Amino acid sequence: MLYLAALLVHCVPLAMGQYDICKSWVTTDDGPSWEFYACQPKAMRMKDYVTVRVDPAGITCGDPPERFCTHENPYLCSDECDASNPDLAHPPKLMFDSEDEGLATYWQSVTWRRYPEPLLANITLSWNKSIELTDDIVITFEYGRPTIMMLEKSLDNGRTWHPYQYYADDCMEAFSMPARRVRDLSTTSANRVLCTEEYSRWAGSKKEKTVRFEVRDRFAIFAGPDLKNMDNLYTRLESAKGLKDFFTITDLRMRLLRPALGGTYVQRENLYKYFYAVSNIEVTGRCKCNLHANLCTFKEGSLQCECEHNTTGQDCGKCKKNFRSRSWRAGSYLPLPNGSPNACAAAGSAFGNCECYGHSNRCSYIDFLNVVTCVSCKHNTRGQHCQHCRLGFYRNSSAELDDENVCIECNCNQIGSMHDRCNETGYCECREGATGPKCDDCLPNYYWRQGCFPNVCDDELLLCQNGGTCYQNQRCICPVGFKGVLCQQSRCEVDKKDCDGAPGARGSLAAVALGMLALQLPGWVDL
Repeated sequence: MLYLAALLVHCVPLAMGQYDICKSWVTTDDGPSWEFYACQPKAMRMKDYVTVRVDPAGITCGDPPERFCTHENPYLCSDECDASNPDLAHPPKLMFDSEDEGLATYWQSVTWRRYPEPLLANITLSWNKSIELTDDIVITFEYGRPTIMMLEKSLDNGRTWHPYQYYADDCMEAFSMPARRVRDLSTTSANRVLCTEEYSRWAGSKKEKTVRFEVRDRFAIFAGPDLKNMDNLYTRLESAKGLKDFFTITDLRMRLLRPALGGTYVQRENLYKYFYAVSNIEVTGRCKCNLHANLCTFKEGSLQCECEHNTTGQDCGKCKKNFRSRSWRAGSYLPLPNGSPNACAAAGSAFGNCECYGHSNRCSYIDFLNVVTCVSCKHNTRGQHCQHCRLGFYRNSSAELDDENVCIECNCNQIGSMHDRCNETGYCECREGATGPKCDDCLPNYYWRQGCFPNVCDDELLLCQNGGTCYQNQRCICPVGFKGVLCQQSRCEVDKKDCDGAPGARGSLAAVALGMLALQLPGWVDL
């Protein structure tokens, strides 16, 4: 009976759909045990967990109150926006509320009363969590769709942004790009960023409200128009470089660049009919859990994966503390139909427990020392537990011991340093005159010339004599009639023929004394 029950559980993934469960209890020749599968959460409405920000400050209408018109009745401007009146206010939260049937609620911007200054607005959606899009993004506008707008995405919680799609009534004029349709893309260009004119031209109909980012049409390039060949899509998501990341976001930003015009030009005599109004934003996706979880819950103000496979973290992005005998890896959709879980393994081997912090998956017993040690440490680590850095590397203080980037290369300057090793803070041992963490700079009174050398001359201590000038602290350029390291020597002292009647024919006692001093200093030569 136990075997039959286990067999039924094992068949559940096919009945429930692909990648719905993470593990099942099965019976084998070695006894009952867990069998792991790649798994992912179900898709859901992501707008229920979003935070929204609208900028610049003052772009939302109602403060101060103002009237506005519609394109249908452009000269009957009886509508009003007033932030202090709940019945007349249009705050950002109305883009995500539940609307009563037949009554649209919406966020609205100020009117274009400052024309020709551009009317610009940014709407930023943030989840503080990586999510994977599973259906089209649909934005519903009231009173006309923008003539020009951009959709941008972030993968790092808004620190950096990348274009996702451009929208314009004339793509070439607005963005210097030809207009293209998603359904015309090929398997090698499915993640191309394009410009579309499909959602920006004025149609004069109240039904033309939505602007889309077509996720399903991009999926259909691999899975067919009815998305029936999902196996091919999952295979491509694993094998095509950058395709999986293309559908992954932490933030979305809509940049509204020009409102609906209701025609081909701006009517300056009535600027109260130009504004933005958004009644709904639908984003459908799933939490990104790196195929290590099939549940995602909202905890402490953010979405969290319920991690399996001995993983942990908001995205199941690392192994649990006692399961780091091998490096963490994301699960894989392949091989079909259950994929590869790439579960984190418990530390230990036939020789007993041995923690290698994920930098080695093999241990060895050294008989004469009676110790177990990690073998072939990776990621530039060394030591019994791969807990130290190799020579030429130092510990990354901001990384944990199980981080692949725990050891950073010293990068000592080969000329300025004594060797390629550094101390625990990354500072190299410098040769005489060199300084800096990597020994690639010179101390004061030294100059760099394939190494650091003491100044021959400068503007403070080693002054060029008799009108000579110091060149890059390396030598004095002497005037006619003088020579020496500091131009301290008259040439007539060497060749008497050049001294007859020549000015400065007799060297001063100071010059002679300086010349004798120069002979005692190493590295000085006559010029």
